Amino acid sequence: MNPIINVSAGIIIRGKKVLIAKRNIHKHLGGLWEFPGGKVQRGESAEDTLIRELQEELDVRVTIQSFFSEHVHEYPEKTIRLLSYLITDIDGDIVNKEHEELKWVQLENLLDYQLAEADITIAQKLINQNRQSTRSYYSNTISGFLSDHKERILGRLVSLHNNTQLIDQQRNAWQQQIDILKQALIGLEGFLFFEFAIPRMGKRVDNILIINELIFVLEFKVGDSLFKQHAKNQVIDYALDLKNFHQGSHHARLMPVLISTKAENNFTQSYKLAEKLEHPICTNSTSLRKHLQEVLNQSNGIILNGWDWEQAIYKPTPTIVEAAQALYKGHKVQEISRSDAGAINLTKTANCLNSIIVNSKCSGSKSICFVTGVPGAGKTLAGLNIANERMKIDEEEHAVFLSGNGPLVQVLREALARDVVETSKYSGNRISKKDTSRKTNAFIQNIHHFRDEYLKQPLAPTERVVVFDEAQRAWNKDQAASFMKRKKGIDNFDQSEPEFLIDVMDRHESWCNIICLIGGGQEINTGEAGLEEWINALRLKFPDWNVYYSEKIIENKNYLQDAVLKQWLKETAKPKTDLHLAVSIRSFRSEKLSAFIEALLDLEIAQSKKLYQEIKDQYPIYLTRDLGSAKEWIRGKSKGTERYGLLASSGARRLRAIGIDVKNKVDAPNWFLNEQEDIRSSYFLEEVATEFDIQGLEIDWSIVTWGADLYKDQGKWVYQKFSGTAWRQMKKVNDKKYLLNTYRVLLTRARQGMVLYIPEGSTIDNTRPIRFYDQTYLYLLSLGIKKLES
Repeated sequence: MNPIINVSAGIIIRGKKVLIAKRNIHKHLGGLWEFPGGKVQRGESAEDTLIRELQEELDVRVTIQSFFSEHVHEYPEKTIRLLSYLITDIDGDIVNKEHEELKWVQLENLLDYQLAEADITIAQKLINQNRQSTRSYYSNTISGFLSDHKERILGRLVSLHNNTQLIDQQRNAWQQQIDILKQALIGLEGFLFFEFAIPRMGKRVDNILIINELIFVLEFKVGDSLFKQHAKNQVIDYALDLKNFHQGSHHARLMPVLISTKAENNFTQSYKLAEKLEHPICTNSTSLRKHLQEVLNQSNGIILNGWDWEQAIYKPTPTIVEAAQALYKGHKVQEISRSDAGAINLTKTANCLNSIIVNSKCSGSKSICFVTGVPGAGKTLAGLNIANERMKIDEEEHAVFLSGNGPLVQVLREALARDVVETSKYSGNRISKKDTSRKTNAFIQNIHHFRDEYLKQPLAPTERVVVFDEAQRAWNKDQAASFMKRKKGIDNFDQSEPEFLIDVMDRHESWCNIICLIGGGQEINTGEAGLEEWINALRLKFPDWNVYYSEKIIENKNYLQDAVLKQWLKETAKPKTDLHLAVSIRSFRSEKLSAFIEALLDLEIAQSKKLYQEIKDQYPIYLTRDLGSAKEWIRGKSKGTERYGLLASSGARRLRAIGIDVKNKVDAPNWFLNEQEDIRSSYFLEEVATEFDIQGLEIDWSIVTWGADLYKDQGKWVYQKFSGTAWRQMKKVNDKKYLLNTYRVLLTRARQGMVLYIPEGSTIDNTRPIRFYDQTYLYLLSLGIKKLES
C-alpha cells in the first residue's frame, strides 16, 4: 500500500443543493467531479487546510460547521485519506479559480455525475442521510391524497424505503393502507403523512392524520385480528413522543388509533382515555371512518396547519438505551438530541471530538479529551456516538466504548443484541442472538477486562480510539494497589488506574486518542479517584500528550480542586468549550432538576425552595410515608411503556425491615429491559435498584426510598454506615462525599417525576429510631414538596 496522503474536502450546501467541482483536465483524475478541497500540508490541521484551499480555489472565506466523514481510498498511483466537512457559512461570492467547472446539484442527483472514486463514498452518505432526515415519506392534503394516483403514492414510499429485502411485503401493507384511507377519508379536509419519523425511537409512525385541531396517530396492523398489548403500547408511545418532544404537538389534541384490519367489530371505545394517551382507539378497517367521525363531532373547529406542524421543532431526549439502539442502527446524534438555541449540545461535542481525533491521526500525535457535563447531560451518549462513528469510519481504529459500570455494560449489550435480533426479523435476514452478541460485546466492553488484558502483556493495544465512561470512578493508587495484591497477586503495584490506562495507550508508537467522560460529583465508591488523578498522571508522566478540556473543569469545584493541577491545565492544555455539556437532557420536563437536587443536598434552603417552585409544575415530586400510596401513584402516572422502578441507597441496610432489601442484587438487563408482565422487571416494584445498578442509566418515574444512612439532624446531615448490628457514624471526608453523591445519583435518575418515600421509624427497633427519619421528612416538607395523599 502506498503512503497515505491526507486530503480535506468541503461539502458546501445551500438548501437541498450541494456544490461540486470538475477537476482540471491536466491534473490527476482530470475531468472527474469532486468536492472542492486539497492536500493537508505538514503542520496544518485538516480544517486549516480546507479553509486555505477553498480561499485559493473559490475566493471565499468559509466557516466549518462540522466533521462529516473519513475514509481511505487506494488509487493505483497513490492512497488518500479523504476527510470531509460540512460548510454552511460562506463569506464572499464563489469564484471559479482552478476547476474546469462548478455546479450546484440536487443532493439526490449526485450519483448522476461522474465523481472521482474517493468522492463517491461522500455522495452516498449525503444521499442516505438526506433520506433519513426526511420527516415523512409522503405528505399531502387529504383532498390531494384522495385525488393522487395510488401508484404514484406507492412509488414515492418505495423510493425512500431502505429495506430492499422486504420491499414486497412493505408494498403490500402500504397498498392496503392507501385503500383503507381512501375510503375512510372521503369528504374530510385536513392533512395526511405517511411514515412520519420518530427519531428518538428510531422508528416511523404509519400515518399522521390532522383534521381541525385533532392529530390522529395511526398504527396499522395489516392482517391482524387481535389488538395485542405491544401494539397498543407502540401507538401510545408514538403519541407520547410527539406530545413531549414535538413542539407542534405540545398543546394539541392527540388521538392514538390502532387499526387491526381483520379484528371483530364488537369492541367499546373510550375517546377520553385515548385523548389522555392511556388507551388507543381500537378499530378494524371498516369502522375507522365511524370512529374518526365520532371524535370529530367533539372538535372545537380550530384549524391546525399541517405544513407548519410538520416543520415544528423536534427536541427529543432519548434514554441511553434508546440512543444506543438508534446510533447502532445508523442514526445521527443530531436526530436524537436536543437542538435548543444557546444549549451546548451533543452535536457540537461530537464534532469537536471528531476534529481532535482526525487531527491526531493526521499528525501522528497522542491526545486525551475530558468531556464533562451536568448529570443527565448526555456524556455517555456522546461517548457511544463517537465510538460508533469511529467504528464505522475506520474499522482499523478498533474504537471501543469502555465502562467500569457493570450494569450499564450489561444493559447496553443486551439491549443492542435484542434490538438487532428483533430488527432482523423484519429485514428478511434473521440473525441469532449469539452471533449479534459477539459484535455488541466487542463494541461495548467492561473496562476491567480491558485493563486485565494489557496487565498480562506489555503490548500496544489494538484499539486506537478508547472511550472511558464515568472515568471519575477509576481507582486511585491505594485502591488499585490493594486490588492488585488481593485479586491478581501483584505486589508493589504503584500506579493509579488512570495512570495505568494512559500508560497502556502510550504503548502505541504513533497516534491514539483517549476520551474520558467525567461526571462532576458522582464518585460513589471508596477509592474512586475523580478527575484529579487523570490530570496528575498526565502532568507527571505523559508530558508529550495533547490534553483537551473544558474551562468548566477549572471553574466548577465538583471537577477539580487542586490549585496546582488547575494552573498546569491553564499553562499546558487546550480549552475547548464544546467539551462541556451544560444542559440536562434526562429530565425533559425540567432542566433545573439537577440544580434543585444540588441545593437540596447542600442544605441551601432558600435556593431549594426557589428552584422547587420553578420545577414543580413540569416535574412532579411528592413526599410520602406510605409505600403503597407511592406505588399506586407511580403506576397511575406511567403511560405506554414508560418505565418506573424502586430505588434506594446500597447503604440503607435497615430498609429490609419494611421489605426493601438492598443487598438482594437485581439482574440489571431484566430489571431495565423486560416488559410489564415480567416479575423480574422494574415495573413490579419488588426488586430495588441501588446507585450501583442505576448510575449512568435512567427510568421515567421513580420511587426513591430514603434510608437511615443519611439523615438530617440539627441543621446538618448525619452520615452513617451499618456494621454488624448497629449504625456507626462516618468520619472520613471522602466517605461522606461518596454517600452524598449516592443520593445525588438516586435523585436524578427519573426523567419525568418521582416520589420520595421516607419510612416511619420504630419505637422497638433501635436500628430504626424515629429521629432517623422524621427530621429528613420535615426538612423535605419545609422545601415545599407536597405530601402525597393516601
